[in-house]
Amino acid sequence: QVQLVESGGGLVQPGGSLRLSCAASGTILSINTMAWSRQAPGKQRELVATITSGGSTNYADSVKGRFTISRDNAKNTMYLQMDSLKPEDTAVYYCNRNLRPFRVQGRDYWGQGTQVTVSS
Repeated sequence: QVQLVESGGGLVQPGGSLRLSCAASGTILSINTMAWSRQAPGKQRELVATITSGGSTNYADSVKGRFTISRDNAKNTMYLQMDSLKPEDTAVYYCNRNLRPFRVQGRDYWGQGTQVTVSS
């Protein structure tokens, strides 16, 4: 069954950088359109970036020019390079298939996410 493990989050000062990783098992990331999304306290989950099977990328306006999504097919791992971080980027970040989350035992599956906190 599918397992997604997000990592790389942490506490960073405004203007700093982080690189998030999403390691997958039970599925092949490269055949899916994958996405990074985030959820801040009290807010709905927000789509941040997507990458298609062909490698085309798309970004939310709020992160365009600052975040870069990429994928290492050999490692079956997806990344999100986050630069020029702002306090409003603070959230738990999740990876999953875009539009149609993976299903495990009949339910939408989400990993544990990785917390990103941008604060001075």
